[in-house]
Amino acid sequence: MTNPIWATVDFEAEGYQTGDLCLPHSVHRSAYGVLTIPVAVMSNGPGPTVLLTGGTHGDEYEGPVAIRRLLSSLSPEQIKGRIIAIPMLNAPAFRAGLRTSPEDGGNLNRSYPGDPAGGPTAIIAHYVSSVLLPLADYYHDTHAGGSSLQYLPFVSTRRSGIRELDDTALGAARAFGAERIVIWDYSPDPRLSTSEANRQKVVSLGGEFGGGGSVSRKGVHLVERGLRRLLAHWGVIEEPVPDLPAAVEYRIAGRDYYVYATRAGVFEPAVDLGDKIDGGALCGTVWSTDDLADAPQEQRFHREGTVFCLRHPGLVQPGDCLAHLATEVA
Repeated sequence: MTNPIWATVDFEAEGYQTGDLCLPHSVHRSAYGVLTIPVAVMSNGPGPTVLLTGGTHGDEYEGPVAIRRLLSSLSPEQIKGRIIAIPMLNAPAFRAGLRTSPEDGGNLNRSYPGDPAGGPTAIIAHYVSSVLLPLADYYHDTHAGGSSLQYLPFVSTRRSGIRELDDTALGAARAFGAERIVIWDYSPDPRLSTSEANRQKVVSLGGEFGGGGSVSRKGVHLVERGLRRLLAHWGVIEEPVPDLPAAVEYRIAGRDYYVYATRAGVFEPAVDLGDKIDGGALCGTVWSTDDLADAPQEQRFHREGTVFCLRHPGLVQPGDCLAHLATEVA
């Protein structure tokens, strides 16, 4: 089945276009309606195609703001090749300020390669998989912690097992200019955007550039500067790239890097982002919301590492991620 989304831009035309991806969505309010996803295409002659996405989760804002700032600073005459930019890829979730889509409850970054006959989220994922990634030489899907997590900012790569692809992606991550690089050796779910890019052998990057459902000024600056450096690294723009200190490289290699709540209550963290901890160290305690005589339950790390992520809201349920670690690459 062909994907039902159509575009009001021409991906093959030169110049600068803005428009929409239109996803047919028949509901009570609008029998022949569409869900619109804003898209921009900037193209000028031969060169690589770079696909930039943000808003895969609708409560993550640094990437979308930085992509829009980048687009406003460029013109077709400055580039060689093509930039396809979709700052709010999961537009229904983004407009609602939610991680998941209000149309079907779908998590776009747990939906690849998608399904053209599925709900809106699966259709968007399938469009990226079947239409956009085949056009792309390079892909960066920008993320943040959203409403439920706080993160140390980092750019990331996800191991594919293909050495040339992984080396090229790591080289791009180093060119991005972040203070930290995370190499995902462990993928908790194969339905991620960068997992799909790896399957299609498209050089891809991710990263977490903020958290808490707010807009980090530092995060926006980091993404915008990093994207410009990537465009220069990939030969899309010509501009000086100042030297920056080499990033510290980390890896996440297993389920034991994560701490999950074992009871409901209020989570009181015992660590801060960036702390280096030993295996068995206290992550925090969960206090009962019902029984004042009930002792708090300790939540402990399973291994040593650096705290890269902490839960943002205080209230937790069993199974909520409280924190995760990364370990420095020797």
